Amino acid sequence: MTDKAIKYLSDVQNSISLIDSFLVGIDNFGNYQSDPKTQSAVERQLVGFRNRIIHSYDNIDISIVWAIIKNHLPTLKEEVNEILKQKC
Repeated sequence: MTDKAIKYLSDVQNSISLIDSFLVGIDNFGNYQSDPKTQSAVERQLVGFRNRIIHSYDNIDISIVWAIIKNHLPTLKEEVNEILKQKC
């Protein structure tokens, strides 16, 4: 694995850790929905959201973000951690 790939995966790992820390105490969609500061922080850490935020911020569906957080982020976290553990 290249140094660039390791750096990218480390950045993903760091972003997931930050998202986890932002969500402490927020255990359901209603709490997330009523906390725009947390929404903003999470959205800025999600990989690939930068262009979406810059160009069409008003079109972000927070229910989709919440689904990503709950349904996809845990698996991504495990996979990235495992890859980095094997390569480092």
